[in-house]
Amino acid sequence: MDAVEKIARTCLYEGYLLWPYRRTALKNAQRWTFGGVYPKGCAEALGEPSRMRTELLLEAGPAAKLTVHVRFLHVIDRQVFRNGPAGPVPVDELRVEGQSHLTWQEATERRWVCPPWSPRRGPRTTTIDIAAGTDREALRAESGSVAGTLVRGWQRLTGRVRLESVPVTDKVQRVTVEIENTSPCPKPRPGAHGARGAMAPYAFASTHTVLNTDSGGFASLTDPPEELREAVAECRNVGTWPVLVSDDPDAAQNSPHRSREVLSSPITLYDYPAVAPESPGDLFDGGEIDQLLILGILSLTPREQEEARATDPRAREILDRCASLEPEDLAALHGTIRGFRPLVEER
Repeated sequence: MDAVEKIARTCLYEGYLLWPYRRTALKNAQRWTFGGVYPKGCAEALGEPSRMRTELLLEAGPAAKLTVHVRFLHVIDRQVFRNGPAGPVPVDELRVEGQSHLTWQEATERRWVCPPWSPRRGPRTTTIDIAAGTDREALRAESGSVAGTLVRGWQRLTGRVRLESVPVTDKVQRVTVEIENTSPCPKPRPGAHGARGAMAPYAFASTHTVLNTDSGGFASLTDPPEELREAVAECRNVGTWPVLVSDDPDAAQNSPHRSREVLSSPITLYDYPAVAPESPGDLFDGGEIDQLLILGILSLTPREQEEARATDPRAREILDRCASLEPEDLAALHGTIRGFRPLVEER
């Protein structure tokens, strides 16, 4: 699952925090734009979906079992407190020992694994339930005294994953995975400024689904087998698109129309997507060119770099990683040759 995990994680963080990775950057004013599944109680008012639906074809025998992983980001509110004479005071920014800390939102990964399911045994519903919680991080001065505190808080998330299938032929089933957000949440004021951002902690952000079968295989929806084209055309996907994935580097050539694993993503992908081996790590702009982003990061002023480091822990990791790249690492991003083939096939 290493290659599958890598591409799934890359897609999960697509758009999480866009270059130039600063809170004040205009492009980061509207976050969590991909794959959001909001509670039904507020989705309509925000113009956002409360469900995500994946539908695809499974070619397998009657004993086949599926494993379904639902993955998403859980948005966390991060509040900075300064220790004052009267106790902790919430502030927008706090500098401690020359390092800035900002009040903002970040996210943590969530993965919900449904128990193995036999499609021919009928539908099944699995309940998602993630408890609310808080976490505190002391900000200490060089003397050891606590100058402030970072308080991270997350809301309770609940939902349902509905699995069902219908026969297409004796050997083919149309499998449906529907994800619904049932989280309790306050009602947003219609048209209120910042309503969507305020509701983001109650959403399944950047929702992805990974399906695996222990036998048989899923048919490609992008390039289906000829005999399944009509059945594939009837599959209905809402807010997501399933593509074939595999840890086998030769899968695209050896099995272009079928695979035992599927990634259903709100990001438009082709079958058997892969992260370039030259990529030094996540940049949260999966559709961009690493070289351009890294050069842009290295050109940030010291003040801009300081703000980026304070904006998000993952942004700090990106800056540190880019600063540590050797010249040969940067040269490898300039371009590469994967292979050669004749311009005209020999007869």
